[in-house]
Order: sequence, then C-alpha cells, then structure tokens
Amino acid sequence: MSQSLVCPETVSRVSSVLNRNSRQFGKKHLFDQDEETCWNSDQGPSQWVTLEFPKRVHITQLQVQFQGGFSSRHSYLEGSQSGNTLRKIVDFYPEDTNALQISCLAWGHTFSLPTVEVDRVKLTFEDTTDFFGRVVIYHLRVLGEKAV
Repeated sequence: MSQSLVCPETVSRVSSVLNRNSRQFGKKHLFDQDEETCWNSDQGPSQWVTLEFPKRVHITQLQVQFQGGFSSRHSYLEGSQSGNTLRKIVDFYPEDTNALQISCLAWGHTFSLPTVEVDRVKLTFEDTTDFFGRVVIYHLRVLGEKAV
C-alpha cells in the first residue's frame, strides 16, 4: 500500500523562494497539507525541488497542485541511488490549473510514472506559464513504499 515518502528525515531543497521570504513562501509549505500555504519560487528560467530520502524508496505516485497561471508546461523527474548522478525518469506536461494532478502506473491519470527505486529525486519545472518564470505549488506528495 502506498504511503507518503516524505518524512521529518527527508531533506528538501528548492531553487528559490519569492523575495527570500521562507516564512511565508518556503519549501515547508509543499508538505504541510494546508490549503492556505504554498511554495512560491522567485523568477527564473527553471525552478526545481529536490528530495533526499533517509532510505531507498519505491516511488509509485506523484501528486502536484499548482496555482493556475503559475505552473509549468514541461516538467521532468530525475532520480538516483547512493549518491550517483541523477538520471531522467519521466517527462510530464502539467495542466495550467488549480486541480491536484496525479501520476501513477495506470493510464487515465494526468501523467504516467514508472515505478522507480531511489534515495534522491529532483523535479524540474521548465517553460512556466508565468511570464517571469515563477512557480507556485500548494501540495507536493510523493507516494510509494520504503525499499526493503
């Protein structure tokens, strides 16, 4: 059964924070389950989020909720194991909407995600819908199982 893979020991990093205001727009808001908070990047050509898990995990689903007008037309997920170089896992093309977008193995969802085993991932958001290159994400969930 899939569970959230982000835990207190997971180390997260983001490319930028709007006006360097981490209190109001920081990375912690990606995972707080609060409908009123969000991570808001600063402007730039490409934005990203990295997660380093304390142990190897099997990712089976990715959920992202953007703010409409501040999403990405082209995104991709990279992963690695044991400090190796990141390699691309999948490209995806989010919709410019406020809806929660879900990836999983089955077709019929927003985008398909192969099952992968990693201890580090990077989500890169390119070609943003905002003229200045900002990205706003209310929820980011990485689901799966801890590797044995």
